[in-house]
Amino acid sequence: MEENHTQETPLVNPLEELTREVERTEETKGLQDNESTSQQVEEAESQRVEEATSQQVEEAPDYSGLSREELVGTLERLLGEGIDAARAHAAAIRNRFNELNREVQRKAFDEFVAQGGNKDDYQEQPDGVAEAFRSLYERYRAMRQQHLEALEAQKQRNLEAKQALVEELRKLVDSGEESMRNVMDAFNNIQERWKAIGDVPRERMNDLWQSYHFQIEQFFNKLKINRELRALDQKRNLDQKLQLCEQAEELIVEPNIQRAAKTLQELRARWKEVGPVPVEQNEEIWQRFNAAAQQFDERRRQYYDQRKEEFDSNLLAKQALIEKAAELTAARPQSTKEWNDLTAALDELLKVWKTIGPVPREQNEEVWQRFKGMVDQHYADKKEFFGAIRDEQNENYQRKVDLCLKAEAIAKREDWKKATEELLQLQQEWKQIGATSRKVSEKVWQRFRGACDEFFSKKGEFFKERRSSESENLAAKEAIIKELREHQFGDNREENLEAIKEFQRRWSEVGFVPVAEKERLHKEFRAEIDRIFEQLKISAREAEESAFRERLHAAGIADGFSLNGEKQSLREKIEKLRADLITWENNLGFFANSKQADLLKAEFEKKMQGARQQLALLEAKMKIIVETEKEAKEKKEDNAE
Repeated sequence: MEENHTQETPLVNPLEELTREVERTEETKGLQDNESTSQQVEEAESQRVEEATSQQVEEAPDYSGLSREELVGTLERLLGEGIDAARAHAAAIRNRFNELNREVQRKAFDEFVAQGGNKDDYQEQPDGVAEAFRSLYERYRAMRQQHLEALEAQKQRNLEAKQALVEELRKLVDSGEESMRNVMDAFNNIQERWKAIGDVPRERMNDLWQSYHFQIEQFFNKLKINRELRALDQKRNLDQKLQLCEQAEELIVEPNIQRAAKTLQELRARWKEVGPVPVEQNEEIWQRFNAAAQQFDERRRQYYDQRKEEFDSNLLAKQALIEKAAELTAARPQSTKEWNDLTAALDELLKVWKTIGPVPREQNEEVWQRFKGMVDQHYADKKEFFGAIRDEQNENYQRKVDLCLKAEAIAKREDWKKATEELLQLQQEWKQIGATSRKVSEKVWQRFRGACDEFFSKKGEFFKERRSSESENLAAKEAIIKELREHQFGDNREENLEAIKEFQRRWSEVGFVPVAEKERLHKEFRAEIDRIFEQLKISAREAEESAFRERLHAAGIADGFSLNGEKQSLREKIEKLRADLITWENNLGFFANSKQADLLKAEFEKKMQGARQQLALLEAKMKIIVETEKEAKEKKEDNAE
C-alpha cells in the first residue's frame, strides 16, 4: 500500500450522520469530533510506524548452494509464475549467477594459459548457460518495465475514475431527488465503486481524498437518518472492527515478520474504511486494535534491532578477515611453495567469509570489495609469477628437445671416438639447463637418455665383436697381401683386371683388424695394388670402363632396344648426380663457421668428390654405349652388303 503522509478523516456512515443531525447538541458534536480527531491521530501514528518499519530491507533469499544451471531453471520457473513472484528473487539470483559466472571465466582463462596459450590471445568461448541466463534476465526486465508501466497507467485510470465519482457525488448532493431510498442507493453505489477502484498516483492522492471527503460531508449535512438505522449500521461496523482486532492479534505470534507487517498494513487500511461504531465502544475497540498493532510493532522493532546487532557483529568478523588477508598478502612470495601456501590460506579465509551472514547494507559493498580486491590481486600476481616460470620452463624444454635431436643423430653414427666426445658434451650441456614442466620433464629425459643408451650399447657391441675377430681378420688380410704379391699376371688385360677386382672384393669382405695394425695393412695393400696397376699400365677408372664394355659384349647387347634401355638408365643416373651436386654445392653456403659445421662440410666435400668421380664414370659408360651402337650399326651395314 502506498504511503499517505496526510491523515485521512474516516468516512462517516450516512446512518450515523442523519441521527446526529436529529439528536446531538453542539457540545456533544464537539466532543465526538474531538474523539474522532484523536482516533485519526492514533491511526496516523500507527500508519507512520508501519510505513517506516516496512522500509527496512527484507532478507534476500539464499541461493548460494545452487549451480548456474539451477539458477537458470529457478529464474525461468519464477518468470512462469509471473512478475510478482520474480521481483522478490531476481536480484539475488542475478548476483549469485554473476559470481559463479566470473569463477567459470577465470577457470577457463587459467586453463587456456596452463595449456600454453598466450594470455593476450585469450578470447572468451561461447557459454550456453550464460547466454540462457542473460536472455531470461532481459525477459524479466522487460516484464518488470511492462508491469510498472501498466501500474502507472492503471493508477491514472483509477484517478480519472475516482474523479468521476467525486463529480457524480457532487451532482448527487446538488440534485433535487426527494426519494431517500433512491438517494441512499445511489450514495452506497458510489461508495462501493470507490472502494473497488485501486491506487492512484501518490502526488494526487491527498487532493483527491479531500475532494471526496468534502462531498461526503456535504452529503451527510443534507441527509437526516433515524436512530434505528444509525444503531444498526454502527453494530455492523462494530462486528467488522472486532474481526479486524482478532486478525491483528493473530499477527503477534506470526513467525514471518515480513508477511505479518504487510498484513497489518492491509488491516489498518481496512480499519479506516469501516465506519464508526457506538460511541460508548469506540475508544475500547480502537484501543484493542491499536494495542495489538503496537505489540506487533514492538516485536518487529526488536526483530530488526536483533538483526542490526547480528549485522554489526558480522561486520566486525569480516573486517577481521580483511585484516588477516592484508597481513597474509603484505609480503610477496618468492617460491612456488610460498605462493601455493598463501593461496590455500586465502581460500580458507574465503570459506570462513561465506559462513558469515550479511552486514549493514551501506557497508556491504565496501567490505566485500576490500576483501575481494586483495584476493583478486593475489591471483593476478600469482598468475604473473607462474607465467614467468612457465616461460622459462618452456625455453628449457625446447633446449632439451634440441639436445635430444642431436643425441638421436649421434646415436646413428659409427665414428665412435668423435661421436662419443660429442655425446658427452651434450650430457654436460643437459646438466646446465634448468627445470622443465613436471608433466614433460620425465618424458624428455627418457628420450635423451634413450638416445645415449642406444649409442653406447651399439658402441659396446661393436667393439666387443670386433675384438673377437680382429686377430683372424689380421691373418686373413696378411694372407691376401702375400697372395697378391705372389700372383702372376698374364698378358690378357681383361683377365688381369678381373683378378685385381677379385683381390679387392676379398679384401673388403674381411672385417676389422687391430687398430695398431690397420694403417700398416691398408698401406701395404694399397701399395701392392698401385704397383700392379703401374706394372700393368691400368687405371682404376680404366678397369671399370673395361669391365662395363666387356659386360655389354658378353651380354650380347647389339640391338637398339637393349642399348636404349641401358642408355636411359645411365641418363637418369647422370641427371640425378648432377642435380645432387648442384644441391650440395648450394647447401655448403648455409653452414655457419663452427666445429660441427666444419665436420659436416668435410663430409659433404668427400661425398661430392665421390659423386664427381661416379659422374665421370657414368659419362664414360654412356660414351661406350654410343660407340657400341655405332659398331653394331656398321656391322649391320656390312652384313647387308
